[in-house]
Amino acid sequence: MNKMLVVVFDNEKAADAGRHALRKLHDEGDITLYATAVIARDAKGKVAVKEVVDRAASGTGIGLAVGALVGLMAGPVGMVVGAMTGTLAGAIRDFWVAGVDLDFVEEAEKMLLPGKVALVAEVDEEWVVPVDSALEASGGKVFRRARSEVIDTQFDHSIAAFKGEIEELEAEATHATQEAKSKLQAQIVVAKAGLARSVQHAKNRVATLKNEADAKGLALKKQLEHAQGEVRGTLEDRVQRVESAYHARGAKLSKAWGLTKEALAV
Repeated sequence: MNKMLVVVFDNEKAADAGRHALRKLHDEGDITLYATAVIARDAKGKVAVKEVVDRAASGTGIGLAVGALVGLMAGPVGMVVGAMTGTLAGAIRDFWVAGVDLDFVEEAEKMLLPGKVALVAEVDEEWVVPVDSALEASGGKVFRRARSEVIDTQFDHSIAAFKGEIEELEAEATHATQEAKSKLQAQIVVAKAGLARSVQHAKNRVATLKNEADAKGLALKKQLEHAQGEVRGTLEDRVQRVESAYHARGAKLSKAWGLTKEALAV
């Protein structure tokens, strides 16, 4: 399962040991490690980004989730690696991209006390014991959350809301006076513009999902090059899950905008 990890350590040396432990689990096939970042909070409470690693060397396609989570935890400093803009819209976008909820971020932030260091990572894992054992042995306290598809649900909601508004306005216009009908038609034009924007956002999301899936596929194929026996079978199953998840989510979003053609017609 695709998850976000935040592991809190007492110092950077321990965090570095934790990162190496994750890399070892990746090399052994117990997990797939997509990207990591290390952040630290100083005695005054200021957060600094120490290191960002994209294991697949494939650019933003694979590191966006980690960057977004760093942006949420680090505030404006997260602009170095994340999508954080310092605005409410930027914060909401980071939650969507990271695929986590507010409770998870607050819990991790609460544990990142002054003087502490956090290792942020995106992984695929079938069981938690290998990661927990390795990171706890390095002195880390592990927080994890499965990435959700809340952003896809938001697109569905936005598209459905605009479609419903257009239908109501058009129904009202059929019984309105000429003067009222003109005002309603103006509102319909605005609603259709909003619907068109939502559809475009959904299309952009599908493209982002494809880039992420391609980048993760590259990381998994690199693992497969050195895997044997049961480990190889586990990694092949992960590849299938990544591909299936992308196709399912992409198809769902494509259907959502495909059903808007009639509503967008002038």
